[in-house]
Amino acid sequence: MKLGILGTGKIVQEFLSISSKLNKIEITAVCNVRASKDTIVQFAKENDIKEGYHNFEELLASDVDTIYIALPNHLHFSFAKKALEARKHVIVEKPFTTNYKEAIILSDLARSKQLFLFEAITNQYLPNYKKIKEWIPSLGNVKIIQCNYSQYSSRYDSFKEGNVLPAFDPKFSGGALMDLNIYNIHYVVGLFGKPNQVEYYPNIVNGIDTSGILIMSYDGFQCVCIGAKDCKAPIAINIQGDKGCIHQNTPANTCKSFEVLMNDGTVFTVNENRNDHRMISEFIAFEEMITNNDFTSCYQMLDHSLLVCEIQTKAREKSNIIFPADLQMIDEKFV
Repeated sequence: MKLGILGTGKIVQEFLSISSKLNKIEITAVCNVRASKDTIVQFAKENDIKEGYHNFEELLASDVDTIYIALPNHLHFSFAKKALEARKHVIVEKPFTTNYKEAIILSDLARSKQLFLFEAITNQYLPNYKKIKEWIPSLGNVKIIQCNYSQYSSRYDSFKEGNVLPAFDPKFSGGALMDLNIYNIHYVVGLFGKPNQVEYYPNIVNGIDTSGILIMSYDGFQCVCIGAKDCKAPIAINIQGDKGCIHQNTPANTCKSFEVLMNDGTVFTVNENRNDHRMISEFIAFEEMITNNDFTSCYQMLDHSLLVCEIQTKAREKSNIIFPADLQMIDEKFV
C-alpha cells in the first residue's frame, strides 16, 4: 500500500508514531490544504515522508493508491468522494460521515468503481473485541448492556468561556455523540447488529451535545451507551446475561483486557491484543484486504459503518441535533 495522508492533526501524529510497525505500508505523501507549502514540506521532512503537498489535487495526482482522510468530521464526505472519483482507495477516520445520506453516497461510489473504502474504527479489528464475540454465548440470555465512555475534555473549559473549538462546534459536526459515543455504538452493533429502536437524550449547551445517553432496544435486552465530554466517571463496559457478565474497564476504542464473571463465581481474565497500540490492528487489516483483493470483507465492514451512521443520524434527528451538513442540498456541484 502506498499511502497518502490528508491532515496533520493529533490523530495523524498518533498514527505516525506507530507507522514503523506497519511494515507493508509505505507512507509516500502528506497533504494539508490549510498549511503553506513550506510548512507542509517541513512536516514531511520531519516525519521522513517523501512528499508534502498543500493542494489536494496534487495528492490525487501522485502515485499513492490509498488516501487516509484525517480531517474534521464535516470534511470527511467531500474529500473521500473526491478521492474515490480519482480512483483512490480510501480510509476515513471515524465518524465515517456526518450523516447516513453521505455514507450511502460514498458506499455506492466505492462499490460501483470497485474501490476499497474503510472507516478507521479501531475496536472492530482488535483481537480482544473478537474474543468478546466468542464469549457472549457463555453469558446465557443477554439482558442489559452498559457502555460508559465519559472523559472530561480540556476543550470544555475553553468552550464554557466562549471559545468554540471543532469538538464542540455544530459546523464541524462535533459533539459527544460523534466523538465518544460513536465508539460505543460501533462496539454494540458489531456484537449484536441493528437495534429495533434508538433514542438519544443529550445534554445540550449552545446547540451541541456535550454529553448524552443513547438507548438501543433489542429483542430481549436493552443497551445504554453514555458518552460525555463535560464530566467524567470510571470508564466501563458491562454485558450482562443471566449466566454471567463480561466486564471491561477500558474504553470501547481500546478494548484492553476484560473479565468474564460467571454466576457460579468463576472468573476469567482475557487479553489477546498482540499490539501495544490500538491503531495497528486496523491498518494491518486494511493493507491485507487491499493486497488480497478482499472486497467481500471490506464491504462487510462498510455495511457495518453504514448501520452505525444510520443509528447516529437517527439519534441526532430525534433529539433535534442538526448540523449544517445535514441541511446541505445535494446538487450536482456538491455530489
